[in-house]
Amino acid sequence: MWAMVAKEFRQLRRDRRTVAMLIVLPVVLLVVFGYAANFDVHDIPTVVVGPGAQQAAAALHAPFHVVEVDPAAGEPTARSRLQDGQAIVAVVTGGTGVLVLMDGTQLFSVETAESALAKLTEARAAGAAAPPVSVQILYNPRLTTSWVMVPGLAGLILVFIGTLITSLGVVRERQTGTLEQLAVMPLRARDVIAGKIAPYLMVAAVDLVIIILIGMGVFHVPFTGNVATFALGAALFLLVTLGMGVLISTLSQNQGQAIQLSIMIVVPQVLLSGLIFPISSMAVGVRWISYVLPLTYFIEISRGVMLKATPITALGQPLGLLAVLAVVVLGLAIVRFRRDLAPSSRRQVTGRGGPGGEPQEPGTERVAA
Repeated sequence: MWAMVAKEFRQLRRDRRTVAMLIVLPVVLLVVFGYAANFDVHDIPTVVVGPGAQQAAAALHAPFHVVEVDPAAGEPTARSRLQDGQAIVAVVTGGTGVLVLMDGTQLFSVETAESALAKLTEARAAGAAAPPVSVQILYNPRLTTSWVMVPGLAGLILVFIGTLITSLGVVRERQTGTLEQLAVMPLRARDVIAGKIAPYLMVAAVDLVIIILIGMGVFHVPFTGNVATFALGAALFLLVTLGMGVLISTLSQNQGQAIQLSIMIVVPQVLLSGLIFPISSMAVGVRWISYVLPLTYFIEISRGVMLKATPITALGQPLGLLAVLAVVVLGLAIVRFRRDLAPSSRRQVTGRGGPGGEPQEPGTERVAA
């Protein structure tokens, strides 16, 4: 038994990637997610419009962060800012009272805003007379959790399919030896990658449609926006996730390593993309990770299109960043895949020596007459 234990330790010592997964990764995840796992919102973007906008903005304090004050604008401008995602709270002054609009797709921010607004109203009521304040929650009036989670879960499922399943499929080619057969075929690296990811792209697209339909039918999640805008965002997001799967496969020698690397990619996207914890509540040192995760931008697109009917002009930034990520990830995957094909091609050529494809002994090469 002790001999078996010693053998396993020797094998584990040779596999540095597994050792890192067992020791380094848990420590990193604990530190990163310890700072990210926070439901407290301390910064709520707020716009104030109407004749008394200056006075109302001066009365607001943390967690409200006033990003725009426009005395000449009215309620349509306030609603537009919420729809475009430029603010979470909009205060409309003038008339017989103050109207506070809130973006119901931001659950924790709305709950924090309601609590802070109640305290502010009580403090003002205790002093001089103040106009009445009415609150209206848009896009998710009942603050239904499933309405917010389903668009994000659709992206998470696509990450799982694109990253894990694709990487396992390509690594299987290497283990079965078919990768070397591809190396001697008249195919370029990008042609091979396109051929490998095309089936997964179609399967993932079908899965996305099924997920959205189930969310609409079972959980009554509305789809109020433009289908073409949603499809564009989903296509760019799928290209990124499938590219990550191919890139992982080029870094893995077997399916076990592919699973390990896929976990390292999937787990941060669950906790750092805004799916569960608000990005604004994360520590600054951790928040930057969210901005390099493709799921962060797909969640912004899917929630905006499905719940708020956000126009494509307001989603230019997340769509553009997904396009950049797709180019970078697919470019790296092609470069790495080309490097993998080249050694395989050389092995195929040097393995053919004498007649019948048998390798020749050194020094016995035939010389042309």
